[in-house]
Amino acid sequence: VEFAEHRLYNSGESTRHIDWKLAARTDKLFTKKYEEETNLRCQIVIDCSSSMLFPQHKDVSKLEFSVYAAASIIELLKRQRDAVGISLFTEKLDLHTQAKSSVTHHRYLYSELEKHLKIYNENDRKNTNSIQAIHDVAELCHKRSLIVIFTDLMDDQEREAQFFQALQHLKHNKHEVIVFHVVDKKTEIDFE
Repeated sequence: VEFAEHRLYNSGESTRHIDWKLAARTDKLFTKKYEEETNLRCQIVIDCSSSMLFPQHKDVSKLEFSVYAAASIIELLKRQRDAVGISLFTEKLDLHTQAKSSVTHHRYLYSELEKHLKIYNENDRKNTNSIQAIHDVAELCHKRSLIVIFTDLMDDQEREAQFFQALQHLKHNKHEVIVFHVVDKKTEIDFE
C-alpha cells in the first residue's frame, strides 16, 4: 500500500488513518488515503505466422494490428509500474522474454516488436503451431501472470480441442488468459 494524498477528516470516521503530525501543524484533522500497489506480471503472446500478414493490400495487417495493440498494453503496464514480457511464435517459440518492469526492458520490447514488423514479408512463408507455443509459454512463465494472446486462430481446425487444452494448461498453472482473435472483418467475415 502506497500513500496517495490527504483528505479532510469527517466526523464518525475511524481515527486510525489521521495524520497527527499534520494535525499539529494545521489545527485541522486530515486522514491519509492510500493506493494499493499491485504486482501484476503480463506475458504478451503474438502469432507471427504468414496468415497474420493478411491483408497485404491494406494499411494495417493483422500482425501490425497485434503489434500496435501489444505496444499499447506495454505502455499501460509501464505507467502502472507492472512487469511485462513478450513471446513471439510461428512454428516454434521464436522469442520469449521474462516479465520485467525496467525502462531498458521496455525499450528492448519495443525494438523487438518493431524488428518483427520489418523482417516478415510476403516471401517468408511461416506456418503456425500455436498449440505447442502456448504449452511452451505455460512452462516458461513460472509465476502467476496475465497471458494475453494475439492470434488469428488459423491453425488446423481439427486440432481445436488441443488448442483449448493448451489454454487449460495456462489456466491450470494459475494464469489469467485473454485471447484476442484477430481478423479482418471486411475480407474474412463480411466477404466484401
